[in-house]
Amino acid sequence: MPKSTIPADAQPLPDPTTKPGRTALAKMITRLFDRWDLDSREQAALLGLSSGTRSTVSRYRKGAPLPLHQDLLDRVGHLLGIHLALRLIFPQNRQLAYRWVKTPSRRFDGKTPLEVMLGEGFLGVVMVRRYLDFERGR
Repeated sequence: MPKSTIPADAQPLPDPTTKPGRTALAKMITRLFDRWDLDSREQAALLGLSSGTRSTVSRYRKGAPLPLHQDLLDRVGHLLGIHLALRLIFPQNRQLAYRWVKTPSRRFDGKTPLEVMLGEGFLGVVMVRRYLDFERGR
């Protein structure tokens, strides 16, 4: 697979140290969750939130900024990195890129990447990101 360039419509990540940057990141991550067709439980888990705080994701969707919390910002950065890697790997088929997280993979012993991320938490998110970065670099 040839190395891909960054898609022309890809946005640089906003500055997470500013409130406007964290507001933009909140919008980006909730749009990604919509494209991945995740339920509120899955969204909260990927962000490292407890099941009792699922309404927090709704606040992000409505324009609340992400808090200045390093674990959350790291998770968001990796999830958006997964999205970018998928767009680079599948440049002609966005629907495939969006479905990929729910598609069983031999690389993950028949589990979906989403199952890996939910089951392994932050480590699972990083594992999926590293796998995609490796595939992208081949």
